[in-house]
Amino acid sequence: MNGDTCRKLIIILINLTKELQHKTCTFIDKGMNMIQPRFKDSPHFKDFWEKGNGKLLIEFSGAEVSFEKFEKFATFFYHVDEIGDEVVKDVYFTKKFNEASKEIEHYIRNGVSETDSVPESVKKLFSQTQKVPDWLDYNLLKSGAELCMRSNLDSLISLRDYCLIGGYDYAYLNKPLIVTEALKKGAVKRLSETLDFWVNATRYNALELHAKGYEFAIKTRLIHSYARLSIKKHYKDWDTENWGEPINSWDMMATYIGFSLVFLHSLKKLGNSFSVEEEQGMFHLWKYVGYLLGIPEQLLPDDKKQAAEYFYLWTSVQPPSDKDSVLLAHSLLNESLENPILKFEFQRKNLRYLHICCTWFLLDDEVCKRLEIPEVSYKNLFPKSKILFNKIYDSLVSREARIQRGNKDQMKVLEDYLNITKNSNFH
Repeated sequence: MNGDTCRKLIIILINLTKELQHKTCTFIDKGMNMIQPRFKDSPHFKDFWEKGNGKLLIEFSGAEVSFEKFEKFATFFYHVDEIGDEVVKDVYFTKKFNEASKEIEHYIRNGVSETDSVPESVKKLFSQTQKVPDWLDYNLLKSGAELCMRSNLDSLISLRDYCLIGGYDYAYLNKPLIVTEALKKGAVKRLSETLDFWVNATRYNALELHAKGYEFAIKTRLIHSYARLSIKKHYKDWDTENWGEPINSWDMMATYIGFSLVFLHSLKKLGNSFSVEEEQGMFHLWKYVGYLLGIPEQLLPDDKKQAAEYFYLWTSVQPPSDKDSVLLAHSLLNESLENPILKFEFQRKNLRYLHICCTWFLLDDEVCKRLEIPEVSYKNLFPKSKILFNKIYDSLVSREARIQRGNKDQMKVLEDYLNITKNSNFH
């Protein structure tokens, strides 16, 4: 090799190195995969994990929290369900929405095979969701569903007054709701949709292939993809560096930890007891729902210890409530006043009061203050009465009877919500 050739090679290598450095710097500047636990020293983070519900979650779960595995999870702040996104592009973006929805419903109810004449993205989605993972245990799914049912209205109180409203304290998590103008749709409609999904995912055999819960999981997955693609297309001010990708995998993990760990903690706070198998069943149920929703399996906790440790890492990238959080919280609180299920105004005001009492009881005082939850008198009276009632009820009524009664009562609440929201003009 002569001198000129060597010089040319050296110049090429130098240029390649500069280009690589430039790309790396750009990558870092955008924050992609380089996010840090930026709020770990903030008062809201420390108060939650050292004094508030976070401290109670650690005691409840036996979690050993640290930032040792932070980098392993942080990359998922910029990770999304690409399979779901491709299906939306191939099906929903190529025809009318109603036609696309009917097509997807046909695939869900009849299945998809490799020989079917459908888009490759559809084959990929259903080859994953139709493959039952080796770890799935149907007995544990049954135990998890039974706990959801036998906890009766406490399940719905927990979902609403701890899981949902507590989630509003995480400002970045809520940005997709704000950007897609969920507030305009109204809290009654949003609550009805959440209840419809939760109830249908937590009944007996609900998650078997082509069953109702399975159907809801696939549809919800594609709604997330549709919303994400719409945000990326139409909302130019989306702050990916700080907020992550819209409806990213890490945020999805946190949401489903809300349905398992936080939900169980709420039931415990309200005086409910549950067996080890029921507890395991709850995590197993939501792990499988998460799998159907396209959440990476390494983000789906097997038990409360893992869930609390995973949740600890995620909360370190979330700032506390902002003005959007307050709007969402008050929209949910005022849902009781707007909802015509109860006929008389005094009944609606009383229901709102009871939800406010439960919110103060279940959430940290600091969170309630940030969300501007109204102060009310005798706010501990109703939650403490529920605790006493639950202990007496559990000792007098058989487990089977409680499951049947809980299922019946939850289905009645869902039916009431669906009846008032089936008219799409109801906002």
